[in-house]
Amino acid sequence: MAKTDTIKDDEEVDLLVIGGGINGCGIARDAAGRGLKVVLCEKDDLGSHTSSASTKLIHGGLRYLENYDFLLVRHALKEREILLNSAPHIIWPLRFILPHHEGLRPRWLLRLGLFIYDYIGGRKLLPASTGINLKKHISGQFLKQKFTHAFEYSDCGVKDARMVILNARDAKRLGASIMMHTLCTGLTRYQKNWSATVKDSNTGKIKTISAKAVVNACGPWVEKTLGLAGNSLSNRSVRLVKGSHIIVKKLFDHDYPYIFQHEDGRILFAIPFEQDFTLLGTTDHDYQDDVDNVGIDQQEIDYICKAVSHYAERPVTPDQVVWSYSGVRPLFDDATGNASKVSRDYELEFDQQAAPMVSVYGGKITTFRILSEQVVDLLKDSLNITQAAWTENSVLPGGNIQHADFERYVSDSQLKYAWLDKKIVQDYCRNYGTEIDNILYDCSQTDDLGEYFGGGLYEKEVVYLIESEWAQSSDDILWRRTKKGLKLNTEEVKKLQQWISDSQVKNLHSAA
Repeated sequence: MAKTDTIKDDEEVDLLVIGGGINGCGIARDAAGRGLKVVLCEKDDLGSHTSSASTKLIHGGLRYLENYDFLLVRHALKEREILLNSAPHIIWPLRFILPHHEGLRPRWLLRLGLFIYDYIGGRKLLPASTGINLKKHISGQFLKQKFTHAFEYSDCGVKDARMVILNARDAKRLGASIMMHTLCTGLTRYQKNWSATVKDSNTGKIKTISAKAVVNACGPWVEKTLGLAGNSLSNRSVRLVKGSHIIVKKLFDHDYPYIFQHEDGRILFAIPFEQDFTLLGTTDHDYQDDVDNVGIDQQEIDYICKAVSHYAERPVTPDQVVWSYSGVRPLFDDATGNASKVSRDYELEFDQQAAPMVSVYGGKITTFRILSEQVVDLLKDSLNITQAAWTENSVLPGGNIQHADFERYVSDSQLKYAWLDKKIVQDYCRNYGTEIDNILYDCSQTDDLGEYFGGGLYEKEVVYLIESEWAQSSDDILWRRTKKGLKLNTEEVKKLQQWISDSQVKNLHSAA
């Protein structure tokens, strides 16, 4: 089994990135691609907190127009097209349905907002918005009959945790060291370098890293990391906002997601999820509790069910929930009163008093690439970076699909692997893209996939996730790198856990 990367004690590097969410992994990738010697440390699994708790969208944020966040929306929409080209396997186009609610925003305002949304970001790949008659459109069948008109517009879905993993994989390909389950416990600043103490959570071993610069991409823990450096002079602060989602069995038999206006001014989504389910959310609440243990509460479940039921012909009830997830958004605190009105834009703090540190405040998954590029650009002079920014026209691992035509790629793969169930092939294509060939390279029949754990999960995929994507536990496999936890029962999960445990023992013996 592959282990997390290791480095020598007191090893010297150009850049230490603290935090293995989407921003940290994106920054490590960008920096390694410009020739820097990079180490990334993450105290838990990659993407195990905020970055895997999103609404699973690459979008401009239609509702941000109401907050006059035009620049954020413009940047996000431009990034939407860049990312769709770079990862057509884990990002896909969606056509959202926005029903007109007589008692809320007027139809002319929705039309105006969508017109701006269509053109503010220089849209090229996705179709423009249009009005629809819900009495004639298939999406109207899910809704109460009083909803007669709606708008249809474009955005994209994304496998958020996989986006994190793919950035980390590409960073490693470019020479970065990725250290998971490694907590930064101390930061000492000198004039020309940082001395960082890190602790391996699995072994308890402590090492020291000497870095010319540090990036603090710790999300909800950004201020805690500043405290390690003895830095209490920051004029920025993070506002923690909790967002929760619920998953229910499939509510409608089509591929159109919905965006619903709510009477409190917020919006909620109902999105097709993992073939057999529907994702509903999200909530927005200020959060002051333990950021390491975030969970949904009954009030949030009731809120989501009630808000969606206002539109759905058949009510959604709490007993339908099969899974839920919650995360804390580390938003830049702009002193806005309402948590849902706080900007999703980011702020970068560049401290050059001695050896430099860049701290990241806020942000959203859609803008991680441009954020990463800007962070590395800030460090150009300090680290003598001569290579230009490069990620805009790059592809993530598995994304080198001809003409970014995912549907054609699936069809070709199903022909190539005709011996394998078409649904399994499609699942592999959606999760791994062209990496499917690395999973199935020596297989010619289903028996070659090894032990079957249930829910479409075979031993071959598990081995790939452990050896190539740093998976160490059943949760890593079932809830982050895939969502097959939705389809395995308790006994099947135990079977997987036992297999992982036995494999770890075997590897310890072989190493000895």
